[in-house]
Amino acid sequence: TGKRLEILKEILPKIGRVLTFYDPNNQVAAEGATLAREEAKRLGLKLMERHVASVEDLQKGIQGLKAGDADAFLYSPDPMVGSQAQLIIDMAKTKRLPTMFQDQILVAKGGFASYGQNYLEIGRASAKYVQKVLAGTHPKELKIETLDNVELAINLQTAKQLGLNVPAQVLARANKVIR
Repeated sequence: TGKRLEILKEILPKIGRVLTFYDPNNQVAAEGATLAREEAKRLGLKLMERHVASVEDLQKGIQGLKAGDADAFLYSPDPMVGSQAQLIIDMAKTKRLPTMFQDQILVAKGGFASYGQNYLEIGRASAKYVQKVLAGTHPKELKIETLDNVELAINLQTAKQLGLNVPAQVLARANKVIR
């Protein structure tokens, strides 16, 4: 979460207010917001936290945003908010609001940027475990593996629609660039 905010600031050095929606009753989302709050303070940003307890609350919050209310949107790891990602992406384009997600699939769907695990790679690794178990290997015999690679994805089509220029040094680090 902190690194996503740091990358967002690197891409958009003039941002000051970053918006995030999350359910404070979701422990993972609340912890993500705490990390974002700490990083925002370090970067000199104001994190605008919007608490939502239902999809309806989230939809009302998104629809109530006005252009200029925030400089960017940061996804906090909250499954309820994630379920409305396309609505967030569509709203963000309308309001000219860059988005930072953790899932690069959302960048392919029109989000501006993401920094996080590649869920397709996680799925492939998981499938290998399943294959071994189905072939007769006892789960106790399998070694624990981790995927440590984190990927940066940027959608230059969305950047163009928002009137943004992505610095060359950031593009050079990106694992996936949608042109």
